[in-house]
Amino acid sequence: MRRLITIPISHFCEKARWALGRAGLEYQEEAHVQVIHVIAARRAGGGRTVPVLVSDDGVLPESGSIVGYAAQRAPADRAFEPDDPVELAEAVRIERWLDADLGPHTRRWTYWEMRDERELAEAYNLTGVPDWERASFPVLYRPLFEAVKRVLDVTPETTADSKLRVRAVFDTVGERLADGRPFLVGKRFSRADLSFAALAAPAVTKAATAASVLAYRPRFVERAEAARAEHDGEPANH
Repeated sequence: MRRLITIPISHFCEKARWALGRAGLEYQEEAHVQVIHVIAARRAGGGRTVPVLVSDDGVLPESGSIVGYAAQRAPADRAFEPDDPVELAEAVRIERWLDADLGPHTRRWTYWEMRDERELAEAYNLTGVPDWERASFPVLYRPLFEAVKRVLDVTPETTADSKLRVRAVFDTVGERLADGRPFLVGKRFSRADLSFAALAAPAVTKAATAASVLAYRPRFVERAEAARAEHDGEPANH
């Protein structure tokens, strides 16, 4: 049985879960809270980060390689890699761009917004973890959160920068979809769409509770509609 080492709240881990689920591949998830996850990841043959997938074919220590592994094994009716090599290269390029320019910044933004939300952290962060981690979390919460803030450089200044970067990515994606296409690459769902959905999720779900996050969503829609109207030669309604 495949083993997937995760942090429950991690959107990079969610990306791996979605890929394996899309491909219909069975696996057993081994979830851990932050910091403790490093021990589990290293024991599984990975590094300091998760997700890590352990399979008969070896150890895959990051979400992109797990997505590729799943895509190669997906049945035809659940395929999420383009058949065209040019489109495949574009889907992988977009995925890597999102991994670098979206994922780290929605993560930082989320941790900033959750800094005083203990109940929310417990609700999102303890799903499936061992009993001893769950029992220890109330005591470990503050030192674990402080460690995460240091590692991810979560400060008011860096969070403000991350918000701008997230909005820039949303604008770019909105412009790409403004011509009415349903998918980021080609004519079917691909690893690019999966990556955007997973890595953007923290900015549009309950985990990011700040009004500033939710307030941006209408502007995202508005800009996409404006770009579509311009493409069609019609003035946008505001």
